[in-house]
Amino acid sequence: MKKLLTLLLVIAMMATMVTGCGTKEADAPADGAALKIGVLIYKYDDTYISTVRQALEAEGAADADVELIMNDGQGDQAKQNDQLDILIEKKVDALIINIVDIGAAKSAIEKAQEAGIPVVFFNREPAEDVLKAYDKVRFVGTKPEEAGIIQGEMMAEVWNEGGYDRNGDNVLQYVMLKGDADNPEAIARTEYSISTLNEKGVETEELGLQVANWDTDKAYAAVEAWLGKDAEKIEFIVANNDGMASGAISALQNAGYNSGDEAKYIPVFGVDATEEAVNLIGKGEMTGTVKQDGAGMAKAVFALAKNAAQGKDFLEGLSYEYDETGVSVRIPYQAYK
Repeated sequence: MKKLLTLLLVIAMMATMVTGCGTKEADAPADGAALKIGVLIYKYDDTYISTVRQALEAEGAADADVELIMNDGQGDQAKQNDQLDILIEKKVDALIINIVDIGAAKSAIEKAQEAGIPVVFFNREPAEDVLKAYDKVRFVGTKPEEAGIIQGEMMAEVWNEGGYDRNGDNVLQYVMLKGDADNPEAIARTEYSISTLNEKGVETEELGLQVANWDTDKAYAAVEAWLGKDAEKIEFIVANNDGMASGAISALQNAGYNSGDEAKYIPVFGVDATEEAVNLIGKGEMTGTVKQDGAGMAKAVFALAKNAAQGKDFLEGLSYEYDETGVSVRIPYQAYK
């Protein structure tokens, strides 16, 4: 009987130890990350957004307390909606969203609110009332008009240096590559670049405007068509981003412009200060761009999202401030030429 009782006691102790070990293992995150933050990117191969994504990934890799779950929306809102649903099912602690279609932000916020998950939008800005519909939503981005203003100031400076009034009428004839028909950044950059030129005393005439959806190839096709029609009239090319500016330069060079001959040079201006644009400016093939700090944006987005994931105030312990909306953090632009 004593032997039987001893055996039963040993078995009971072993079972307790195994159960205890199993519970400890189950409670620990499989990958050791304390916080899971879902990241939805509108399109990985967008030139500027890729710099933000890489900087964001670097922030995550340097923080052992956070796991970033990255998703490429590939420019497809339906695809991004499915990715959002999966992240919510995974019960992530916070969401970082670079929305494909700004009009879909309301639905995304409603889903996040229902799940009680905080959200940081970046770069593509939903309307203020949409952001404020859920108290756990913030936005990190730029002031849409600022890039246009800086671009216009650069263009006025270059124009006033002289040598670009090809027909001598004292009017700057230009073509415009617009990023997106409904995107607030594209609308503001398009409007303020030209209005700033006018405010600086430069009279302008638009020879053409093409919505090229931030795309290099579409910009190339548009500029190629314009050159075939108005090659002797175009004096400046204005692009809402560097990707489209790059496409414009390729089309110009294919037609014999911007390849070292000062007599056949058409100034091209973009936005973002991507590595490619910086190289083109350095070679004298592109005139100027507006630096949008991708690393600075990623740092702010990550910091706000991590705070929110921990249940803290978005700005707790950070040096950022909200603008007049009370929900948006702005990263400043800078001229680059």
